[in-house]
Amino acid sequence: MLCSIYATWMSRNSEEPVFNQIEQIRTAKGLSRQELADLVGVHYQTIGYLERGEYSPSLVLALRIAKALNKEVSELFSLTDQKKGKK
Repeated sequence: MLCSIYATWMSRNSEEPVFNQIEQIRTAKGLSRQELADLVGVHYQTIGYLERGEYSPSLVLALRIAKALNKEVSELFSLTDQKKGKK
């Protein structure tokens, strides 16, 4: 019973948002969404979903994006909204 209660509770709670600086860094480097997508092996729409915060990347994808942008993962992704200074 405890497992099913826990599973029900977890399914009702949304995942903590992951904020990112992908768009700012990508545009500063002069890359289009398509170019970044090609570098990391995803569809260009995936880059858009990431930039808008509609999707959190897997660890592998986050590492690929960091490598493609020549940044550390911690420079790209955060649990704090760097744009607004909010959590």
